Amino acid sequence: MKSNFIRHAICVIILLGNVIAAYGQNFPTRPIRIVVTFPPGGSADLLARALGEKLTASMGQPIFVDNKPGAGGIAGAEFVAKSNPDGYTLLFANTNIAINPSLYGKLPYDTATALSPVVLLAYVPSLIMVSDKTPANTIQEFIALAKSKPEALNYGSAGSGTFPHLAIELLKMQAGISVTHIPYKGAAPALNALLAGDIQLLCNDMLTGSQYVKVGKLRALAYTGSTRATSLPQVPTVSESGLKDYVAVGWQGIMAPAGTPQSILEKLNSEFNKALAEPALRQSLISQGLVLSGGTSKSFAEYIIQDTERWRAVVKASGAKPE
Repeated sequence: MKSNFIRHAICVIILLGNVIAAYGQNFPTRPIRIVVTFPPGGSADLLARALGEKLTASMGQPIFVDNKPGAGGIAGAEFVAKSNPDGYTLLFANTNIAINPSLYGKLPYDTATALSPVVLLAYVPSLIMVSDKTPANTIQEFIALAKSKPEALNYGSAGSGTFPHLAIELLKMQAGISVTHIPYKGAAPALNALLAGDIQLLCNDMLTGSQYVKVGKLRALAYTGSTRATSLPQVPTVSESGLKDYVAVGWQGIMAPAGTPQSILEKLNSEFNKALAEPALRQSLISQGLVLSGGTSKSFAEYIIQDTERWRAVVKASGAKPE
């Protein structure tokens, strides 16, 4: 009797495994939604749509972008975390995934258990820029200026606790300077304030920031990545400029609700990696300042853990609070 039960249980397990495998092989059979936690038109939105076009062609089903901005990306992440774990609702995740657990006392989901990493798409280094009214051409000149005028200089950001805010807080910590934070309601108002000379310093993504640097409206003091940007090779990194331990890099990736079948996660990972390898798309994204990644779901999961610890230290030291 017992042996019959064991044989029956084994058959059920094998059958279930076959069903799950077939489910993954047939996936997708209907449109896939990618939730972007920023408004339309930004770098995240543009990358999601570009990849969506490639996956629509390769997977045979429409891939559409659903913009759900708000609350530092929490609204969109919560929506995905609580969606059916079937691969049809994905999160276009970014650095906020690593920052928010330290910034907010409590989230409506547990990042570590509610979301499954699929693939790290790209790193998003930024430019540290000054207006043409600020008498500094290098990071060291700005540091000297700030030390000569303690708390007299201002820097802007897209809001308290955002990546641009914490990137400058990290700069302040390592340089030993005091400049005043002016939070704005988004990256565009902060950039406009720098152009107008209302603030003296700003960390901004390459896609929009480099446009003003190339025409001489703003000066790029340094690049926040570990190596120089191919699109602006004349701009040194912060670490080259004297702060050897400084690296502040945002990122963008794909995550799915926890519980999504492994076969579907693997298929999605494969499809996104193939899209990132497409030469024309690859060149277009690199020209926008992105450092393309790809790789396994496991390596992405490990990176999120490391990045969460990195920003936890900065949030704690800066005293950053959500708005």
